[in-house]
Amino acid sequence: MDHLAAADQPGSTVPRINKITLDHPWTWLAKGWRDIKTAPLYSLRYGAMIVLLSGLILALTIIGQLTFLIPFLTAGFFLVAPLLAIGLYQMSAHLERGEPVTSCQAMEAFKRNQGQLGIALGFLLMTMQLWILASVFLFIMLFHDPFPPFSQFFPIVVLSGQHTGLVIAVLLVGAFFAICAFCISAVTVPMLIDRPIDGFTAVRTSLRAVAHNWIPMMLWAMLLVGIVGVGLLTFYIGLFIAIPLVGHATWHAYRDLVPRDDEV
Repeated sequence: MDHLAAADQPGSTVPRINKITLDHPWTWLAKGWRDIKTAPLYSLRYGAMIVLLSGLILALTIIGQLTFLIPFLTAGFFLVAPLLAIGLYQMSAHLERGEPVTSCQAMEAFKRNQGQLGIALGFLLMTMQLWILASVFLFIMLFHDPFPPFSQFFPIVVLSGQHTGLVIAVLLVGAFFAICAFCISAVTVPMLIDRPIDGFTAVRTSLRAVAHNWIPMMLWAMLLVGIVGVGLLTFYIGLFIAIPLVGHATWHAYRDLVPRDDEV
């Protein structure tokens, strides 16, 4: 892989970015699958916890008669997934160093840089909130009911053909915020648990990593959406495998994209 200069000024402390190819996303998935096979107990247990958490949130939404939030919460899952997989990054870090995995690693990873991880979480939650507000605003402006019941959402809003403008607007707004979230979080969380850096530097590095490799990174984004999307479409059961796979793979994406000083 080619190295890109960290900054124009000599002696800059900004991390360097590697130039990658379209082959790399597939390699990351292969390495992620290898990590699952190396530590199946903890990886799949982690996936099971995500499935149970997702099911609990869905049940509370239905009980609370807030089913209109389900499409937004489902989309929001993609926004917060980078932080949900924090323990998987730490597992992959241990496996990379040849160390045994003895727990789910989530608390260990969080304690390494918890203050700065809070900044990253703030960025993601702010993006999610802005997306939900923008979507609700579109419903208020373009639909007679800003909070349509979930049972009517797809038949009336999506499939009837009477609200094509609303559907296109919601999709475009969602795509915009999804791209923003991906650029912000592509390598941010793995970097924060791997290095003693601040959250703003990690976010800037993530933005640069995507900008310098936008074609393979868009492929990577589509693969992530496809894998996690299948997990969601199977009533969250598929997340049992999907989350460990993309979580481990994201660690390897970070390691290929942002070399350490001794690897430059």
